[in-house]
Amino acid sequence: MKELPKTYNPQEAEDTIYRKWESNGYFHAKINPDKTPYTIVIPPPNITGILHMGHILNNTLQDVFIRWKRMQGYEACWIPGTDHAGIATQNVVDKALRKEGTSLRELGREKFLERVWEWRTLYGGTINKQLRKLGVSCDWERERFTMDEGLSDAVKEVFVQLYEKGLIYKGKYIVNWCPREQTALSDDEVNGVESKGHLWHIKYPIENSDEVIVVATTRPETMLGDTAVAVNPKDERYKHLIGKKVLLPLANRTIPIIADDFVDQTFGTGAVKVTPAHDPNDYQMGIRLNLPQIIVMDTSAKMNINVPLKYQGLDRYECRREVLRDLQKLGNLVKTEDHVHNVGHCYRCDTVIEPYLSDQWFVKMKPLAEPALKAVQDGTIKFHPERYSKIYDNWMTNIRDWCISRQLWWGHRIPAYYAPDGNFTSARSLDEAYEKLKVKSPNLKKEEIRQDDDVLDTWFSSWLWPFSVHGWPKENDDLKYFYPTDTLVTAPDIIFFWVARMIMAGLEFRKEVPFRNVYFTSLIRDAEGRKMSKSLGNSPDPLDVIATFGADALRFTVLFLAPIGQDVLYDNDKCEIGRNFANKIWNAGRFLMMNEQQLTIDNAQLPIVSSTASEDLTDKWIISRFNSTIKNVTAAMENFRVNDAVKQLYDFLWKDFCDWHVEFVKIRLQETSDVHLKKAIIALALKIYEETLKLLHPFMPFVTEEIYQHLEDRGEHGTIMHSSLPLTNVEAIDLSVEQEMDFLQSVISEVRTVRSEMNIPPSKTIDFVASCHDFDKQTLLESNRHLLQKLCKINSLTIGMMLPKPGYSASSVVKGQEIFIPLKGLIDVNVERERLQKEIDRLEGQLKGVLAKLNNQSFVGKAPADVIEKEKLKQQNFQQTIDKLKINLEQLVG
Repeated sequence: MKELPKTYNPQEAEDTIYRKWESNGYFHAKINPDKTPYTIVIPPPNITGILHMGHILNNTLQDVFIRWKRMQGYEACWIPGTDHAGIATQNVVDKALRKEGTSLRELGREKFLERVWEWRTLYGGTINKQLRKLGVSCDWERERFTMDEGLSDAVKEVFVQLYEKGLIYKGKYIVNWCPREQTALSDDEVNGVESKGHLWHIKYPIENSDEVIVVATTRPETMLGDTAVAVNPKDERYKHLIGKKVLLPLANRTIPIIADDFVDQTFGTGAVKVTPAHDPNDYQMGIRLNLPQIIVMDTSAKMNINVPLKYQGLDRYECRREVLRDLQKLGNLVKTEDHVHNVGHCYRCDTVIEPYLSDQWFVKMKPLAEPALKAVQDGTIKFHPERYSKIYDNWMTNIRDWCISRQLWWGHRIPAYYAPDGNFTSARSLDEAYEKLKVKSPNLKKEEIRQDDDVLDTWFSSWLWPFSVHGWPKENDDLKYFYPTDTLVTAPDIIFFWVARMIMAGLEFRKEVPFRNVYFTSLIRDAEGRKMSKSLGNSPDPLDVIATFGADALRFTVLFLAPIGQDVLYDNDKCEIGRNFANKIWNAGRFLMMNEQQLTIDNAQLPIVSSTASEDLTDKWIISRFNSTIKNVTAAMENFRVNDAVKQLYDFLWKDFCDWHVEFVKIRLQETSDVHLKKAIIALALKIYEETLKLLHPFMPFVTEEIYQHLEDRGEHGTIMHSSLPLTNVEAIDLSVEQEMDFLQSVISEVRTVRSEMNIPPSKTIDFVASCHDFDKQTLLESNRHLLQKLCKINSLTIGMMLPKPGYSASSVVKGQEIFIPLKGLIDVNVERERLQKEIDRLEGQLKGVLAKLNNQSFVGKAPADVIEKEKLKQQNFQQTIDKLKINLEQLVG
């Protein structure tokens, strides 16, 4: 056993420990027929990303699960990797190019992609290097990237298979277009923002009539692309106008008045302009009624040649101002109203989305969604917390087709190929495309074939992640052994982007669900409940926090603060929780090891004896509490209640072991000269300490490893992570012993409280009288007189049944037993009277609350019998305690 330094220094220990773990290959998983696999795939962070607090919670949870299962004997495999992040990465590299005085357009596609790959080599692994600081036990030998050759093969295979099944199609549809990023976005990539805008009422003259029809719109600039005015067929105000034509102001062309049930009679004037090329609802209406589609903007949201000359080249908002000014001049602008509505913004750059008609590729989602929905509904996949299954159910039931094409250069290029005559197909390679296209274009030359310029949505590669990381579409032993994975840990905001799509892909291409459990993490907010962001300046750099407090302190704190499904209110000062806990554990270990060295015990040979093997209450109690803790922590982990597991360990180590048992050990060592007894006392404490370190290791890996290495010589390759978690010895759990110790601790704590409240100096000893009303409790106190005297600094100790209260005594009631501390010469009697009255008032307030429940017929009628019984027992205990305290108050006389 090596001497444990006086203090724990995480800054010195953590990097050294991690290098040893990684260099020795402790994280690497291998196919092992004798072990059950347990697999997690990391939600791949963007290669542009840097570590933030959301990553800390997410990856700490994954590491806890993987370390726990590794120590349970599973072949635990945690596969790390990064996502190519199409839009984000293209933007970052383009910005770098602009600083050099050039741009992606000037470089051209091939040269630009070369620069992106160079950038990825230099900076793309930053976040994974940072994750090592957190102590994550990823299998770095299996690290993947969504643009790796093998993963690219998976993307092509999936596209071709879905295309051949008719589930991928190309069409001209209204899409969410980002004018800044110059690309289409899926519905899930659009953030709806409630915005204050206006509703403009514009009159359209009826052709060959003095009548007008007034339409209301939030986007007057798009009226230049109107191809109809629509009313509801049931609207009596406009029935006589259906079929007539209006003169479109500013554009000087006529368009029809049509009827469609979609029109809301209560919105605006009940008449709406129809712009099929620039509104998704108008698009659908146009399809139903065969209306022309006039695109009035280019891809930068500037007005194109399909509008009158004076508006051409204007930005959409400049055009809006000009259109309104011209309508005002012509007398066509009737009125302007304030209007609050939802406006779509790009999830990447926050630019206002433009509904835009363009050629795009789509996936038909309904056929894929049905089995994926069933897998969650029938419990094949379980969500934690379960409430997210309802959100999933709603989205999957109302799912829309997925726009998968993006007008970018960085990403998986769409594996679609075109012949000069317009024929096209999907293929895994140019050669395959040539063979397919020759069927319809027999005179085709291979060099004439053109591949689609667009790339696929980033999520199109991510949805294959659970099996593509194992080499699919190739069948191999890794895939057979490690797939399907077991647990997915992810943020709830990508339940649609990623979780749902992975389930669809797993069932479609592997005929198995990709994972069995999904753990949705909490959202980390600042201490005021605000979402963390750079703009608010409330998002701490986790690396700075780790440098200040240590990785274990940060890990433990975020887990301690994060009940499943609830937001975490975080600030850096709360990391004192984790740091103080690490120091508490360290100091307890140092005390025990120093004593062990003096007694030269071989700790490895010492078993944890059952609670009946020792007649000492403290031994029986700590053994029982230790096994209860194993049982409770294991149950919490099996039910994904990580926060509960952390708090069980915290309570056991801090309170039971360090605050109580170590103190008991000190007293017992002082009281005996028997070396064999001293060895047995220290041996038991050390063995429980070591086994509890194993339980704690998944949560605080560094400090537990450091202490574990000091407990004895582990050899070159010994590590706590390869030890086995302790198992519950049910026979060693003795609840009656735990209740006895709880009473004894309550007495000691109450004496300490009274000493503190009465300002009795710590150096002074006191007299103590226990007036028992229960013979068993009297016996218990008698048999532990030595503990009471040492821990309460008692000079004279009197224990008996129904003893009279000494004069001038502080008093209290502990579980029905009265305790008295004679205070003559130590206390102001008036202060003690005030203390008693406050305690009576407090208990009467609690009694009032219990009585209110028991007198509430609704509560009594609906609550289970055991709940009602508990309330009645509370009432009885409160009343008994109040009665005794009132007697004590009356008797506080000399």
